[in-house]
Amino acid sequence: MNKLLFKILIFFLLTINQSIAEENIMILKLKDGEVKIELFNDVAPNHVKRIKELADAGKYNNVVFHRVIDGFMAQTGDVKFGNSDSNDFDMNRAGMGGSDLPDLKQEFNSLPHDRGTLSMARSSDPDSANSQFFICFKAAPFLDRQYTVFGKVIEGMEFVDMIKRGDENNNGAVSNPDKILSLKSL
Repeated sequence: MNKLLFKILIFFLLTINQSIAEENIMILKLKDGEVKIELFNDVAPNHVKRIKELADAGKYNNVVFHRVIDGFMAQTGDVKFGNSDSNDFDMNRAGMGGSDLPDLKQEFNSLPHDRGTLSMARSSDPDSANSQFFICFKAAPFLDRQYTVFGKVIEGMEFVDMIKRGDENNNGAVSNPDKILSLKSL
């Protein structure tokens, strides 16, 4: 009887652990393939909540990668001016907008900006992150503890590497940019 209870307890704990783990996984669909992202709710709970809220509402679907700098990062997430299917779409303003939700207080943490890191974009005000984020192509330690790291690519980084690069002489601005096809929870 004790062995049966022990097995049931182990099964229960594994099932709960799996569902908690899946709760913090998102799938980013790009033109070249799907990217699996782990969210770090433990160190950036408000930023993770915001990303999930916008993603679950479909706000990131068709949003362009408006700033992509080779060897550095790909920036996206302007749900106001960067959604290529919206009446408000404006490539000249993409990167200047956010969502209708209030800006977030910073949640700087000790996680490094390594290859595959997802971090929130912001203005010079540390508490101005809203909907925009970037994915690092390679380590960027000069950003550590200055931007909120909220996730990391765990599968499919080769598809992130295929995102169209922008003009190095124009701060990475991209003409005819790639876009997020969809971003959703697992």
